[in-house]
Amino acid sequence: MESQSGGDRGRGGAARRPFFRRRKSCPFSGPNAPKIDYKDVKLLQRFVSERGKIVPSRITAVSTKKQRELSQAIKRARYLGLLPYAVK
Repeated sequence: MESQSGGDRGRGGAARRPFFRRRKSCPFSGPNAPKIDYKDVKLLQRFVSERGKIVPSRITAVSTKKQRELSQAIKRARYLGLLPYAVK
């Protein structure tokens, strides 16, 4: 019995090209980027899921610094009743 290494199984033997994903830029960096403000509910809702969770930066492509500002603004808006904590 021959032992298979498993390195090429399930690929059909054809060499695949590596997957290339275009790097997204931060929507809050740039000359005409919107300012993060807890009163701007329409902007904040773009970064909150349907369930009311803050969407992670790996999905929204927001930089680390701006993600912290964004989450703080969302939490502040929730506290003041501008945004819901959870959607049922």
